[in-house]
Amino acid sequence: MMKKILIIDDEPRMLDLISLYLLPKDFHCIKYTSAIDAIQYLQSHEVDLILLDIMMPELDGWEACKIIRKKWDYPIIMLTALSNKPDVVKGLSLGADDYISKPFDGDELIARIEANLRRNHNSTRIISFQGLVLNQESYELHFRDQLLSLTPKELSMMGLFLNNPNKVFTRDHLISTIWGHGVSTEDRTVDSHVRNLRDKLRKAGFPSDEYLLTVWGVGYKWLGAE
Repeated sequence: MMKKILIIDDEPRMLDLISLYLLPKDFHCIKYTSAIDAIQYLQSHEVDLILLDIMMPELDGWEACKIIRKKWDYPIIMLTALSNKPDVVKGLSLGADDYISKPFDGDELIARIEANLRRNHNSTRIISFQGLVLNQESYELHFRDQLLSLTPKELSMMGLFLNNPNKVFTRDHLISTIWGHGVSTEDRTVDSHVRNLRDKLRKAGFPSDEYLLTVWGVGYKWLGAE
C-alpha cells in the first residue's frame, strides 16, 4: 500500500523537490506551506509520516511538532538548516523522531523515511512484561488482570521504561519527555513520581524494586532481559 507523507515547508520549491525524490519510490505526497493548514488536514485525514520544516512564519516547526505530538503519534522528521546540536535536541525533546539538515541528499532522505516507517510499524501499542500489560491506546496498566490506578505522568513513565528496557534515563531526560520541554520541574518531583509508581506496583503484587532501579547520581532504568 502506498505510504502517505505529509510535507510541511513554507517554500513551494522545497515541497516540489521533496516530492520529486519521493514519487518514484511510490510515496503519496501531501504538501502544505502552512503548518496551521497541515494540522487542520490531520484532523480528518491519516498519514504515515510527517516531514516538518522548522523555520516557518505564523507557526514554526517546533510549535507545530508540539501540537501534533499531543494528538497523533505519526513519525516526525524535522527538516532544518539549523544543524547545531541545541536545535536538534530541542526538536527531539518536543517529540520529533528524527531530523535531517538542508541541503540533503535524496537517497539519505528516503533512507531516513523508510527507517522511521519500519520503526513505527514494528512498535507495539500493547506491551507485556512479567504479568504487566500496558495498553498505550487505552492508557491503562494491568497486572494479572488487576487495573492499576496510575496518574497520566506515571503511565507515561511506565511507557517510557517498558519501551526502553535497560536504558538509563537521567532526571533531566525524564523531565523533558514526561513533563515537556521548558517546564520548570525539580529533580525531587521526578523522584516522588518514581517512588509513587514503585509503591503502586508493589501493592498490586509486582516486585517493582527488582525492576525499576535507581542509578545513583544519574537517574533510573527499567531492568529487562539482556
